[in-house]
Amino acid sequence: MRFLDRTHAGRLLGAQLASLDLKRPVVYALPRGGVPVGLEVANALNAPLDLLLVRKIGVPWQKELAAASIVEGEPDIVFNEDVLELTGISREQVQNAAKAEFLEIERRRALYLKNRKSISVEGRDALLIDDGIATGASLKAAIKAVRRRRPSRVIVGAAVGSPDTVEELRQLADLVVCLSTPEGFFAIGPYYDDFHQLSDQEVVDLLKQKTVSAESPDASAT
Repeated sequence: MRFLDRTHAGRLLGAQLASLDLKRPVVYALPRGGVPVGLEVANALNAPLDLLLVRKIGVPWQKELAAASIVEGEPDIVFNEDVLELTGISREQVQNAAKAEFLEIERRRALYLKNRKSISVEGRDALLIDDGIATGASLKAAIKAVRRRRPSRVIVGAAVGSPDTVEELRQLADLVVCLSTPEGFFAIGPYYDDFHQLSDQEVVDLLKQKTVSAESPDASAT
């Protein structure tokens, strides 16, 4: 399965998620790439859209290969043990790199959401949405963080992903919906015609299209 762009992927994913019996869902997009996907999912479900800011800590010589991930508001670092073993990177190196990433998370939330409060997901279904699943480090960290907010369920949604990683995530989330899990998967980009890196301004503009207020916990029921 191929996707024209992230908006196309979001519409297809939203249609599939809309067929589920969801309990007052809250959609959390993982910036930046997950935002256009999450916007379409939120529109399909008539659900509020929020962000869950996760930063990968990449291998110094291959930034897209995640050695670990961190999530906003949490001091926890979720390590990718396989990558650490493969590369020989120490936990101390990762922890040092994490300091700058925490600052970047704070910068992004202030820019994207103007410091508005996060949507309460207690007793509701939390949907974590991204454009694809490679190592799964970001989503593993996201699942761990959202669990603390006491949702009814944690559901992961993505357009394409590694079959092995998707299976790993199924052990952590209540449900994983991934439209395509091709054999021989090695990266997300090849499954999109347009997979450009989104700018901060694109994210801000996309979020302006979703008018459901973060302060309105029952907005998805309207």
